[in-house]
Amino acid sequence: MIGEIRDRETAEIAIRSSITGHLVLSTLHTNDSAGAITRLIDMGIEPYLVSSSVVGVIAQRLARKICDNCKIEYDASKREKIILGIDTDEPLKLYKSKGCAVCNKTGYRGRIPIYEIMMMTPKIKELTNEKAPADVILNEAVSNGMNTLKESAKKLVLSGVTTVDEMLRLTYDDAY
Repeated sequence: MIGEIRDRETAEIAIRSSITGHLVLSTLHTNDSAGAITRLIDMGIEPYLVSSSVVGVIAQRLARKICDNCKIEYDASKREKIILGIDTDEPLKLYKSKGCAVCNKTGYRGRIPIYEIMMMTPKIKELTNEKAPADVILNEAVSNGMNTLKESAKKLVLSGVTTVDEMLRLTYDDAY
């Protein structure tokens, strides 16, 4: 286990350990799972070493949960339906909170993870060897069935666990 890969030297140690048969677990700061591949290459690790040593990448964030004590239901706005990919004519109930003493007037209490898991498929290994950009790698992973951070957060919004604003904050989606 390596606490965090921040530089080339640490990345090289992780890669060497991995290609000699050890399971290496570490953290690496990126915006999503595909970004881990390009980050390692940017650190100076040869793409063929990345593709042969990385088995999978998990990206995760902690989403704030709506306070159950002051949680209220409301009709989703047109904007929220568009963000969630829901037909704007379809009725949709979402949840928010008004703030109370239990949540210290924040509206949130506790956290829950959102995550995406990208497995290194033969095609993703090929893209890695070609030094493909992170968005190309991400698109390939999604086409293979990977759920993105946004999709993970969307499920929590639709189940009333967190808010659209929290989803947007965590998934860097400011297009709306």
